[in-house]
Parts: sequence; C-alpha cells; structure tokens
Amino acid sequence: MAWWRSVGLREENLRLRNHDADELAHYSDGCFDVEYKFPWGFDELEGIASRTDYDLKAHSAGSGKKLTYFDPEAINPETGKPGWHLVPHVVEPAAGATRGTLAILCDAYGEEEGDEEGKGARTVLRLHPRLAPIKAGVLPLVKKDGMPEVAREIVEEFLKNGINAKYDEQHSIGRRYSRHDEVGTPYCLTVDGQTADDGTVTIRYRDDRRQERIKVEAAVEVVREALARR
Repeated sequence: MAWWRSVGLREENLRLRNHDADELAHYSDGCFDVEYKFPWGFDELEGIASRTDYDLKAHSAGSGKKLTYFDPEAINPETGKPGWHLVPHVVEPAAGATRGTLAILCDAYGEEEGDEEGKGARTVLRLHPRLAPIKAGVLPLVKKDGMPEVAREIVEEFLKNGINAKYDEQHSIGRRYSRHDEVGTPYCLTVDGQTADDGTVTIRYRDDRRQERIKVEAAVEVVREALARR
C-alpha cells in the first residue's frame, strides 16, 4: 500500500480487501487484494497470497528431493529442542504492470474548468514527478533576443545533472504550458526579457500553476529539490 501511494495514487482510491474463505485457493490460508478505484469501481491492483508450504512440498513430492531448510536456532515443535528442518512457506505478491500503469494514469488525469468564458480550462496529467517522462520544460518566451540560446544552455545543464528536460519554442507560451500539463511535465522554466537584465527565469509549477522567479544558475538545484520533496 505504501509503495502504491509513493508513486502518486491517492489514499481515497486505494483499499485493502481480505479474501473470504470461499475465495481462497486450496493451498492458501489467506489472501489480500490491494484494490484501486478505477472508473468502473474498485478492482484488483495487486494480490498478496499466503501459499503456505504447498509449493515446496509439491516440488519435493514430484522430484523426490528434500527441499527443507535447517534452522539451528529455531525450536522444533515436535521435540521442543533447538534445530528444526522446516519447509519454507511462500508469500506471493502479484501486481500487473499494465493495470498499475492504468491506475497511475487514471489517478493523474484531471480536467479543470475555466471561468465563464472558458479561460483557464485545462487538461492536466498530475503524474508523480518520479514517473513524469519530462521533468522540466524550458521555454524561450520568443525565438529571438538571445532567449533560445539561454534556454538551450539551461536544458544542457539539466541533462548533465541527470534530469530529463525538453526545449520547447513552438506556439504561444500559453499553448506550451498546456502541452506540458497534458503530458505531465511537473515544472516549466520560461526565459524572457527580464532574464538578460537580472539572470532570472520564471518557474511554473504544474499542479497549482504557481509561478516565481529564480536565478538561472539555481534552476537545476531548485528542480532537484522539488523532485526530492515529492
């Protein structure tokens, strides 16, 4: 459960369900499902089954080989003395990559309404930053006045530091923000006319659209710290 939360699934969309006795396989003495609230309702995301010692006993019977483990410190329940040849039990967690990906996409996807004229409306993919393919978009406000060159230098610094960043100069700044919202980019940095004056850029945060000015030389560290906090 903690792992699923760590990749961005919301608490209210997760639950742990204990299987009833009539649901258990003949070899199992207990099973839980991590369930996610998909658009059609709660459904299995991961199963965690106690298979007891069935597996190794079955292998042992089929192969004629002993598959016990000797624990010199464990108390043998038959003799009451230290030293026990035991057949290990198996706990089987089974999670599907496909359904996990679907759950993450369902949880991250959002549509926000704008004002009465539709301004501010957007589609956003709130992927956990660790899962976002692009961590930072770097956008020159216009394709002149040295802004593209500064933006490309910032991208290079991100890439040198192992943070995937993308240079983007096509269309208006608003359309570019929307494009990065839709693919889940958590941070966008805009190089504008003020950058040449004071060496700052605007950083925009995907989830709440908040913006602030930061120093160009601090951009990598600001994003790295933001990624670490999530």
